[in-house]
Amino acid sequence: MTLSRTAYVNLLKAQTGYHEGRDKNGNWNNIQRFSPETPGLEWSQGQAWCATFTAWGADELRARDSWPITASCWTAVQWWKKAGRWTDYPVLGGPFYMGNVGEDHVGVVYAYDQNNIYTVEGNTNAGGGYQGDGVYQRVRPRRGPNSPYGYGVPDYAEGTVSADPRLGGTPSASVDVPAPPQVRVSAAHVAAAARRDPGLRQGGTTYPAEVNVVEVALAREGLLSDAYAHDGSFGSLTVAAYARLQRRYGYTGTDADGIPGKTSLTRLGSAHGFTVTN
Repeated sequence: MTLSRTAYVNLLKAQTGYHEGRDKNGNWNNIQRFSPETPGLEWSQGQAWCATFTAWGADELRARDSWPITASCWTAVQWWKKAGRWTDYPVLGGPFYMGNVGEDHVGVVYAYDQNNIYTVEGNTNAGGGYQGDGVYQRVRPRRGPNSPYGYGVPDYAEGTVSADPRLGGTPSASVDVPAPPQVRVSAAHVAAAARRDPGLRQGGTTYPAEVNVVEVALAREGLLSDAYAHDGSFGSLTVAAYARLQRRYGYTGTDADGIPGKTSLTRLGSAHGFTVTN
């Protein structure tokens, strides 16, 4: 059966909020519904399941021939490349792959614009980790730190929509909304995280989803290492990076202490596609 982009993306998005199981100590354990529900991937239960999640969607829609039915991101990348369906540009409804050769993580793009891709992903978390706990919708940068290695190009019934000039060169697109979702960041939340997170255990978070947006922007500004730009923790390194941004904006003294204020955060958001609220 030919795969419908709208049906596929909306099926995956409908799983948003689903979480894997926990072990007897309360830790997430990679036990989830998608492995046993995907014929041939039952063996992958208990393992990283981001690729299994995307394969599950194709299987549910009886379109196994249209998608790599594998639990391995690396194997999936080779499948797309061998089929001649691979690009460096976002593809509407297409999978994106993270890592040096696309081996680390996969999700599906449901919208994109000039700067970001808007995604639905399994086995991630609010901070965008590659070994997470559930299905989330996220915003990731198209270019620079923490951007994808590349994208598969599914053979959708609706045709291909992509930013790739060879595939139409559509600058922005969305499956089922007129424009990509507006990303909002609370200045109060981010400031609270900047005050609290440095005192927590390594990787401790307060408002990880909003902090992640700021971290990605700081990385794009060249102020924060890629390694710390997706964990959702406003730790000491992020505070130092934000202080450098404040000094770049002309702040001095206590006004450049690394605690975000609404004015500087709004300026950063204007440059990187997010809106700041109180």
